[in-house]
Amino acid sequence: MRICVFGAGAIGGLMAARLAQRQAAEVTIIARGPHLAAMQEKGLRLVSEGEDVTVRPRCVATPEEAGPQDYVLVTLKAVGLPGAAPQIAKLLGPDTAVVSAVNGIPWWYFHKLGGPHEGRRVESVDPGGVVSRHLPPERAIGSIVYPAAEVTEPGVIEHTYGDRFSLGEPDGSRSARANRLSEALIAAGFKAPVRPRIRDEIWVKLWGNLAFNPISALTWNDLAQLTGDPGQREVARSMMLEAQAIAEALGVRFAIDVDKRIAGAAEVGAHRTSMLQDLERGRPMEIEALLGVVVELAELTGLPAPTCRTVLALVRARAKVAGCWP
Repeated sequence: MRICVFGAGAIGGLMAARLAQRQAAEVTIIARGPHLAAMQEKGLRLVSEGEDVTVRPRCVATPEEAGPQDYVLVTLKAVGLPGAAPQIAKLLGPDTAVVSAVNGIPWWYFHKLGGPHEGRRVESVDPGGVVSRHLPPERAIGSIVYPAAEVTEPGVIEHTYGDRFSLGEPDGSRSARANRLSEALIAAGFKAPVRPRIRDEIWVKLWGNLAFNPISALTWNDLAQLTGDPGQREVARSMMLEAQAIAEALGVRFAIDVDKRIAGAAEVGAHRTSMLQDLERGRPMEIEALLGVVVELAELTGLPAPTCRTVLALVRARAKVAGCWP
């Protein structure tokens, strides 16, 4: 089984390292810059829960060097996907599956959903259809990323917690291709269940991200500060309830209530959200995939979402002033 990790930062590097370490697949990494140079020279080092291992998967700079794959694990930031889609397409053979381990609502969301919105394009994450043109939705397998990891220096990944990557076909089936990937990830030491309702899980993760990420970027507060402040907590709760109504209008079922989801975020402690980290480092922020898409879907379902709209306008302005707008 040939698996290519495209965008081998923290999460992609974690997946690649484990797959290579356990010989669960023939792994190729596409990366660039000092990270690629370090991996080519010294291998990919993974530090995880007292374990320190170095593996040597194939590391290349271009899809042409990698060749066609059985699976492409896309672990980019969502903001980078439209620009990368033409390159990812060069990895596709006749039966290649594209596994979208990307935050937020994916470009394939309405593929095989059924109902009045079947096949609709999500402009916030697929602007002008650039992603779906190069990565047809029928190629997609959904994935929800739960581990936390960080690139501590070029070629070195530190894994701090979590080992689950939920998988799911857009049509809810337990396909042979999803099962094969699940088996490979399990052999690599991950939990990788194939879920029949992957969109439900997408929304439960997005539920927190759509609120906590932009609020943290506006206030410079970590999760402990944000959830501990009654005013910020109430803004987050209002955004989440608006999003829940939108998701439920699209057929999503929430297995937990909003207060339990907020409590779960509070338990994480003094964590700086990914959007706040991007702001601090001057990198493009994942605003559209996490919140812009929610407002787009509010318009689609005819729901108001006033708090989400207000926070979206403010965080877009913050990003532009800080030079973190794509």
